[in-house]
Amino acid sequence: MTSEIRPNPRKTTSTRALGPVDITALRKAVLAIPEAIWDAENAGKPNRFQALDATRHILFRFPERLSDWRTGMDRPLMEEWRALLEPVLAAATAAYGYERGDFPRIMLANMAPGGVIHPHRDTNASAKWPHKIHVPLTTNDKVTFFVEGKGYHFPEGEALEVNNMGLHAVANEGDTSRVHLIFEYYDRDQPEPDWLPAVLEQARLRQQAASAG
Repeated sequence: MTSEIRPNPRKTTSTRALGPVDITALRKAVLAIPEAIWDAENAGKPNRFQALDATRHILFRFPERLSDWRTGMDRPLMEEWRALLEPVLAAATAAYGYERGDFPRIMLANMAPGGVIHPHRDTNASAKWPHKIHVPLTTNDKVTFFVEGKGYHFPEGEALEVNNMGLHAVANEGDTSRVHLIFEYYDRDQPEPDWLPAVLEQARLRQQAASAG
């Protein structure tokens, strides 16, 4: 089944520059987040993937089911941050031209100096359809994002789509933290992939078996 789950053909196969975004207000608010809030929000996150190592996250929106990107649900902090997030999200996705775009995942990712995200591919079904977009809010010139072995430096305030289907990794070799706004975006008017019903049925059967056990 995994080999038959083809990614969205609209996704980039490397990186795609989406242009500059005004991050002034959002960046100021993010830099004011107390360390205790980062720790508390990170402790309760559902995206506990081994490749992420010690990178801390604050989640604003996340899929209720990892098999289905259409189930993105607001988390408690979304309402408080909505006015700061929505202008950045809109500006970063304007180039796609979708009339009914939606955001299954919206989060902040805080990588400490010396931090790494190990090489990995996003394998869950809900990651295969939406675009994966990064907006750096604070970084340094020793942060490198790797896609299929090629290194990139993403400057602050420049939105980029990355190939999350390819092998990707991050290294922060600088002495300051790297904080990105990371989100997924898809076109609700695009026809859904033909493999989705089978994926959802498999997920239902797994949940049923787990409940029975």
